[in-house]
Amino acid sequence: MATLLYRLGRFSYRRAWTIIAVWFVVLVGILGGSIALGGSTQESFAIPGTESQDALDKLSAVFPAVAGTAVQVVTVAPEGASVNDDKYKDAIEDQADAIEKLDGVEAVVSPFSEYAGKAISDDENMSFIRVQFDGAATDVTDEMLTDLQDTRSITEDAGMEVAFGGQVFQDNTFGITIIEVFGVVFAGVVLFITFGSLVSAGMPLLSALIGVGIVVGGITTVAAFTSVSSTAPLLALMIGLAVGIDYALFILSRHRTQLARGEDPEESAAMAVGTAGSAVVFAGITVIIALLGLLVVGIPFLSTMGVGAAFAVLVAICIATTLLPALLGLAKGRLAPKPGSRAYKRAVAHDGETGTTTMGMRWVKGVMKVPVLATIGVVALLGVVAIPAFSLQLSLPDNGSEPAASTQREAYDLIADGFGAGFNGPLIVSVDITQTIDILDDLEGVRSDLEGLDGVAYVGQCLPDETLDTAICQVVSENAPNSEETKALVQEIRDLGPTIANEYDTPITVTGATAIGIDISNRLSDALIPFGTIVVGLSILLLMMVFRSVLVPIKAALGFLLSVGASFGVVVAIFQWGWFADLLHIDVPGPILSFLPILLMAVLFGLAMDYELFLVSGMREEFVKTGDARYAVAHGFANGARVVTAAALIMFFVFFAFVPEGSGAIKPIALGLAVGIAVDAFLVRMTLVPAIMTLLGKAAWWMPRWLSNLLPNVDVEGEQLREHRDAVEWARGQDGAVISAENLVVGSRANPIGPLTFRVSPGSLVVASGEPGERRLLAATLGGRLDPVAGLAQVAGHPLPSEAASVAGLVALADLGGTERTEASVTVGELLAERIELTQPWYSMFRTGRGSERWLERINSAIEQVTDATNSRITAQSTLLELPQLERAITLAALALCERTPVVMLDQLDAFASTEDERAFITAIDLLAPATTTVVIGTPVPARALDVSMARREVAVLDLDESHQLEASARHLALESEVLTKGDAR
Repeated sequence: MATLLYRLGRFSYRRAWTIIAVWFVVLVGILGGSIALGGSTQESFAIPGTESQDALDKLSAVFPAVAGTAVQVVTVAPEGASVNDDKYKDAIEDQADAIEKLDGVEAVVSPFSEYAGKAISDDENMSFIRVQFDGAATDVTDEMLTDLQDTRSITEDAGMEVAFGGQVFQDNTFGITIIEVFGVVFAGVVLFITFGSLVSAGMPLLSALIGVGIVVGGITTVAAFTSVSSTAPLLALMIGLAVGIDYALFILSRHRTQLARGEDPEESAAMAVGTAGSAVVFAGITVIIALLGLLVVGIPFLSTMGVGAAFAVLVAICIATTLLPALLGLAKGRLAPKPGSRAYKRAVAHDGETGTTTMGMRWVKGVMKVPVLATIGVVALLGVVAIPAFSLQLSLPDNGSEPAASTQREAYDLIADGFGAGFNGPLIVSVDITQTIDILDDLEGVRSDLEGLDGVAYVGQCLPDETLDTAICQVVSENAPNSEETKALVQEIRDLGPTIANEYDTPITVTGATAIGIDISNRLSDALIPFGTIVVGLSILLLMMVFRSVLVPIKAALGFLLSVGASFGVVVAIFQWGWFADLLHIDVPGPILSFLPILLMAVLFGLAMDYELFLVSGMREEFVKTGDARYAVAHGFANGARVVTAAALIMFFVFFAFVPEGSGAIKPIALGLAVGIAVDAFLVRMTLVPAIMTLLGKAAWWMPRWLSNLLPNVDVEGEQLREHRDAVEWARGQDGAVISAENLVVGSRANPIGPLTFRVSPGSLVVASGEPGERRLLAATLGGRLDPVAGLAQVAGHPLPSEAASVAGLVALADLGGTERTEASVTVGELLAERIELTQPWYSMFRTGRGSERWLERINSAIEQVTDATNSRITAQSTLLELPQLERAITLAALALCERTPVVMLDQLDAFASTEDERAFITAIDLLAPATTTVVIGTPVPARALDVSMARREVAVLDLDESHQLEASARHLALESEVLTKGDAR
């Protein structure tokens, strides 16, 4: 991974304007598409498979008049007047008639209708008209709502106050205010203090803003085709902005440190992306895993939010590893800290070498002096802060949480004052009347039983549908729809269901917006355990791969539980209990969003693991270098503390900026994330983690050997990248050798072959003899198909194994026995065409036939020259099985040579029939291979006994059998370093 990112960083640096142009086109294209499609967010809280949703779906089919979206039109007569007065009654009736004529309206029930139930307040000063649209809330357009609200003039002209309530009036728009902009400004200030440079501070901000522009545009585009909650783009905006700045900060900080130490700007940018970028990628993957874990909950609107936020993190990763190094490519070396500056001193010297001690070092040393006290203190403090979380109450947002000046909030308050809070969210009890013959009496009995339940304020008349299949009863709670008492009432009605079914043969179900909200909360509660198991389990596994430790990932997960508990505690104290509510512009404290706990856990877990990764990876890097666990904790922490502090402050400011003026749904999420980040970064990761790591000592890095072998090594610290750089430097110093090796060991650790040291000049002929398995292992290693066990090797300037993919494209392999694929149906022409088609550029594909013909002519010409045979020619229809050994070997060698690679490796299983055939084959290779092509031939004949005097190119000989005899115990294969000249066949 580190090597791949290193190359990506170098590529982006060198092609800065191309990368910038690509991202600009993507940004403009996505934003343009979202504007053209006109996508808008809509609230759709539905969970397929729940009792309430299934009942509502059934009502949509058999009782559509009550299954659609409901709206209440609240009318209030002047003080001292009654809605029953003729003047006001006529106005209300006229408004109901006007509403009934509007498009999309399924049914209208006037407060004076016999089916209205209790729609007039006890003091007769207030009433409400029930309006039922013929579809879900997502089907109600803005034009429909505008037409509905235009009817207010009818009752207002009569002197009445009018307000419209219902879910469809919730504010689904999203945007940013000046407060959110302040969050970005604060982030910029932190960046400027961290880097001391406006240019350096501006790069993370610019890249993050481009990222969130793409994300918000993408989500808005998707909203044109499916239902997307207004919370989804805001959540993605928050997370994308925070991680976008942080990820760029980590890479840029590493780059500036390397520049201060004299690193070449291009190499520094590539190394920063390869090392810090690896941490960014794996930290981002952890966040994405946590967010995509929301899919296991099975709630569509929550899944959409999770996918949208995960998309924001993915874009942030891509921008940090491509666009940022492109911007570094424009800046060149101008980002280096000025000599003498504090940033320069921190970069060029380790802590203590300049006579000063950083704040990070002083802090961690203080923690390490009293690790037990620090551990107990943090756990106790966070435990106290988490106490309010035990009284957490959950519900979906309703009109009671809307802004005080909105019409839906006004209608909500009016109904609560005039009728009771429960009238804002009546329950609908659906009654199956297909099994009863005494419908009216049984329905009256059902109504009576429902009225007898505790907490019921009113039960309306049970009304059957036209086909006498289903009846509905409206049940109004004495308490608010989102109260715990109403949730208990829903359960009591469901518990009463079997009794009613047995007594009246009328099964019942509870539905309606309130019941659906309760079911959502229950589903979310039930999903917490599987969600936590999957997300935390996968992330612990990922952290095990990164840290090569068992205890560190477990410690990270336990620390997260403290952070999330404290976050929940603060959210409950402020949004539910009302502490500091006025200061944060919280109109009505009340139950917390039902999806907040699981969403907050997903996001906070991923972000918390970011800081764990960046801090502890530094500790592991120091431990790998020194083996001193205590030193590793101190210096690994000190090296990353400043950057992690800046990153945490940036995230805090970005998240907290959405609290004062954010929408009702996003405010508690933003506060929970802001508090969680602050607690996790400064108390858990920067205090508790070094304390526990000090107590664990070397045991912190323990991992069973079997588990270490099972898990892949992701190399976040860039150890393999540093080895790659050293190998590249070594390869550059090989003075033009096309193949060279130094102490190379191939095969396996259990059965090694080597060490080997040799050099081969371009255009040489290398003859190697030995056991077939050993020859093939060496060829596979030098051909980039098998990693070496140890030592250095390079082919055409590409070191192995880090550039094995490039080497594989530069080396052609062929087996001169070649009979395993040579049944009668496979011809020479087909084999040539296959090789040429697979290895030539796409624009040369139409010349494949001509290329095959030319190579066939060259094969025949070579055979004629080395055998003086002119009677039998190889044709495109010839099969290899029908060819003599020499002709078959030459043809198979030509199949490899037609790939036009600089190195060709041939292996011969069987010795030639005669010495003349051996000479003829080598002469044919000279004729077929270009002068610059290096040919390696593996042969069962002892290489030093092979007559290569006729070869017209430099020759090197490797006799593996003879080397075995000389030093069998060490399996040492010796090859003279000097290149043997023509005719020298020692």
